[in-house]
Amino acid sequence: MNDRQKLMWRISMAGFAIDDVKLFLNTHPCDKAALEFYEKFRDTKKQLEKEYTAQYGPLRADAVPVSDRWTWADNPWPWEWEA
Repeated sequence: MNDRQKLMWRISMAGFAIDDVKLFLNTHPCDKAALEFYEKFRDTKKQLEKEYTAQYGPLRADAVPVSDRWTWADNPWPWEWEA
């Protein structure tokens, strides 16, 4: 696994943790530990995505810098491991 793949894996793990705790918070909205967990992993995921974007390009179309042309369709796509 190369560095790009490792970073994507870490982003995916943080996203899973966020999704999981959101489900818990739906039934336990006042749980302080769960809220802290959510904030921690939300911040972690944001930082990892920022790092990925700086090194490899945007992960989502809403993070594409606007210039004289639309660059989202330029290769490689974030999910293309071999790129």
